[in-house]
Amino acid sequence: MMQKDLFAREALAQIPKILTLCDRNPHSPTYGCFDRNFWHYKIIDFPSGMSQEFVLPLALAYETELADNPFYRQAAVRDWVEAGMVYAAKSAHRDGSCDDYFPFERAGGAAAFSLLAFVESYRRLGLQNERVLRFLVRRADWLAHHQESGQLTNHQALIGLGLELLSRLLNTSQWDRAKALRIEKVLSWQNAEGWFQEYEGCDPGYHTLTISCLAWLYRLTPDPRLKESLEQAVALAAHFVHPDGSFGGEYTSRNTYNYFPYGFELAGQWLPAALSINDRFLHGLAAGKAPCYADDHIIGHHTWNYLLAWQDFVPQRPAPDLRPKSTIWLKQAQILIDRRDDTELFLALNKGGVFKVFKGDRLLTSDTQFSLQVKQGGKLKNAVGHLVGPCQTQINPDDILIRGNLGWAKQKQMTPLNLMILRVVMLTVGRFFPNLIRTLLQKMLIVGKANTPYQFSRHLRWQDGHWHLTDELRADSSWQPVVAAGIGGDQTSIYVVMSRTYQAGQLQPWLDLTANVHQLADGQVLKVERSLSTDHHQSHPD
Repeated sequence: MMQKDLFAREALAQIPKILTLCDRNPHSPTYGCFDRNFWHYKIIDFPSGMSQEFVLPLALAYETELADNPFYRQAAVRDWVEAGMVYAAKSAHRDGSCDDYFPFERAGGAAAFSLLAFVESYRRLGLQNERVLRFLVRRADWLAHHQESGQLTNHQALIGLGLELLSRLLNTSQWDRAKALRIEKVLSWQNAEGWFQEYEGCDPGYHTLTISCLAWLYRLTPDPRLKESLEQAVALAAHFVHPDGSFGGEYTSRNTYNYFPYGFELAGQWLPAALSINDRFLHGLAAGKAPCYADDHIIGHHTWNYLLAWQDFVPQRPAPDLRPKSTIWLKQAQILIDRRDDTELFLALNKGGVFKVFKGDRLLTSDTQFSLQVKQGGKLKNAVGHLVGPCQTQINPDDILIRGNLGWAKQKQMTPLNLMILRVVMLTVGRFFPNLIRTLLQKMLIVGKANTPYQFSRHLRWQDGHWHLTDELRADSSWQPVVAAGIGGDQTSIYVVMSRTYQAGQLQPWLDLTANVHQLADGQVLKVERSLSTDHHQSHPD
């Protein structure tokens, strides 16, 4: 099998599930809906507009000429793509916007992803449908004026790209100013270190999606500023391909394993270093290191991106590059990458020292800091070390010290009463202020850190050819009874739609510290010592 075919094979394997999510009955009132929870199970009361993005993977599968692709040039697939766009027009709000998680949400991300999918699918299949075109204009008009809460650079890039593609399809200049403003925002949100802002910092996964959008835009409109931005962004992304070919993880701002390869193929036409990044990722893809994104809501994103990467794959590849043996200290991202001997350390200093360490091409340890179950007022709460927040750090070549407080995990769940309240609010005054509701939910589920009475210190020392780790935990006078404690390899607690996916490196066992942590009640210090050259650990109160 050719190297590039890995992208197509992985993507085409998702098409049967995408078709299962689609109502394919032409006589059904929800014909073309991709939200199976709505049209089939009937367990929600509105369809997710994001789901209609799945037309693009189908359109690309329809035109992917690859041996054993059963969807190639199948007329039924073409019909289902058009039905998906017609249903999107039918189910959207009058202004062209759509909902994703709650009624009258008017979700910018769902509208942006789906607009891109609709325009590109319509163009590639050569459709002729005036109703769909009128709908695309309404959605583009809404996106051109909509400003969402939170700093999500990938959404801004998606909007700019979608407006550009629709402008070309309709041969119009009506969104030129809106496009320019979105691109200006993307460029202004790019940090001097090369990364794009995603909520509270640098997330290399979403960073690759922004690269895909900008590289696509640059191919359409060769703006020197886009090229300069892409050069910086690609150089930054190269740091985050792990030795085993996996990418990103819990040490990043949004905890994702996202990897969108298409932008690297486009940029690789004039920047060969971008192709080396994809080649390293393909090595991991062949070895089963890619994460699983085959859930009902996010299966489409990577599927269309992989198929585009296959279509525009650059045949002439650079020779494999040697990984530098050096320390990369991204001070503003608060991420340290240390490569020496055959060991690589990826460390988040603003997340309590969450890290991954590799030896050769093998993941040795993934660590997401202390986690405590604490009894408070008859309820169990979770104190964790992995939330983004201020930490005290001391960084020396062979010695790294991080101190801070555990934070309360964001574990708010919906209840029947909460859902009823949200529905009543959104069906009345909330429909007029969806961005306010979104901001409140972001504060509740995503951003911010509330400190607990528990303090940690994490000390990494390079000695005898490997890292030694000493963790300490103590509580102040306001401590609460600790029920259970441990350290996990993939624990996160903020809400990010594309986080908490399965990845092979997560087969690491949980380190249970419950038997030791009860000593905190006596004012003692829990100490956990580990050598990161083996799986051996010791823990004891000090």
